[in-house]
Amino acid sequence: MNKERRKRLAAAMSKLEEAKEAVEALCEEEQDAYDNLPESLQDSERGEQMSDCIDALGEAAGDLEGIIDTLNDYMA
Repeated sequence: MNKERRKRLAAAMSKLEEAKEAVEALCEEEQDAYDNLPESLQDSERGEQMSDCIDALGEAAGDLEGIIDTLNDYMA
């Protein structure tokens, strides 16, 4: 890979890292909101939707981390 493409890849990786951090922050906020719900609401449809969202955000953050790791291996 030439210098220009490495530079563009590094910029893309930086954006991916920012996206991962944003998704993680949203996941934490949603988890905090869920944790602050009364137990009766946690067991409701709304609580289940929040829990599903937390799971999806965590999975997305993990997927982004995997992509970043793969690209880091390629850059080495």
